Amino acid sequence: MQPASSGGRRLRHAALAARKFVLESGRTVTRKELSAAARDAAKALCLSAPQRLVLSQLVVCWGEHAIGRLLVWPSNQRLTAATGLSERSIRNAVRALTELQLLLPKDSPNGKRYAVRDERGHIVDAFGFDLTPLFARRDEWAAATAAQRQMKELLKRSFDDITICRRATEEALGALARCRSSIDRTDLEKRLDVLKARTPKRSGSSLPAGLADAWSEMRQLAEEAFYLASCDGTTFRHIEAEKESFSETCHNGNQNDAEPSAPNTPPPHLPLPALVVEACPVIAGYAHPIRDTADLVAAGQFLRACLGAHPSAWTEAVEDLGAVRAATAVIFVLQLHEDDVRSGKNSIRNPGGYFRSMVRLIKNTEIDLQAELLTLRRHKQAQRDGSARLGRGLGDAPRPGREPRADHLSRHRARIGTSRISMQGAIAQSSRCVAV
Repeated sequence: MQPASSGGRRLRHAALAARKFVLESGRTVTRKELSAAARDAAKALCLSAPQRLVLSQLVVCWGEHAIGRLLVWPSNQRLTAATGLSERSIRNAVRALTELQLLLPKDSPNGKRYAVRDERGHIVDAFGFDLTPLFARRDEWAAATAAQRQMKELLKRSFDDITICRRATEEALGALARCRSSIDRTDLEKRLDVLKARTPKRSGSSLPAGLADAWSEMRQLAEEAFYLASCDGTTFRHIEAEKESFSETCHNGNQNDAEPSAPNTPPPHLPLPALVVEACPVIAGYAHPIRDTADLVAAGQFLRACLGAHPSAWTEAVEDLGAVRAATAVIFVLQLHEDDVRSGKNSIRNPGGYFRSMVRLIKNTEIDLQAELLTLRRHKQAQRDGSARLGRGLGDAPRPGREPRADHLSRHRARIGTSRISMQGAIAQSSRCVAV
């Protein structure tokens, strides 16, 4: 501050410094550009509400005159009416804006604010306020606001990291209290309380130095305490319970004992076509009986369309698995889809795609098709036995599997909706078309 007498207004150092800011030669400033500069300056300098109001009203008064300086001349009465502030508040705001080198007062001989016009009525000069410093320092405001945004984002990330560390620390101490209540946690809990007291709210302008590192260290200590309390399984010796030699067999070297047969191995008297017929009752709707592998291949090739699978799927399956196994896979998937529809789960929404996936699994030996058929056969046999016992208990109730065809279809449609036709009905319909 270097006050000096200048007549009606005290001369200040900021006013003299603001005179050095000039516009580029021939530069035309629009009101939109001046308003953008004013907004950036208000953010960069953190102006108060009265200062923002007065500065915005001064920018509104700019009429884009070509006089070399950004001069405006609103009276105090106009500023008072536009901002709702008192005249004293306006004077204080103008003084503060002058100190911040945002505007430069230009006083007239009589202290009034007015424009000087030529003979044609064009404005050639004016007395009031010069906003040239505000616009000339626009790059400075832009850089300051960018730095503020960066600092704000950095502060937000720091608060986020502290929140994560706090929650992780509380979780580690809580787990330590639940699982290892005998461990002393007094020091850790006291340190946690101290850090919570030091941490400001998010609305604060800054964080104490080293606070983020202290929270990170606190989290590491709490998690390390829980880790060590759990021993990590490294402080215990493995106890070997089995002391027998691995070279001995399970039957103590008695090689004469008959080895149990594998549960999934089909009986030698049950050929593959008969196994498919018993495991997959859906094949009963096929027009021709399945007597041998030739009938099985023909049925699989024919029923492929019931799955909605493309003919190329059958060709690829034959190339990968052979005709017999490909036909068996078709009937097996057909039975799985029929059971899925009957159960109401409807988990197999694309039987054709399911068939392709099944072929890949069988090819990669991830699924044993014959073992799956045996499992399905036992399941169907158990269902038939249970239904038979239930039928004998009900007396006149019809035996399962012997109910009339019309009743079977009507009940099936009622279960899965009128929009879906059962797979067995589709097989019967296809067979009738072939017969015709």
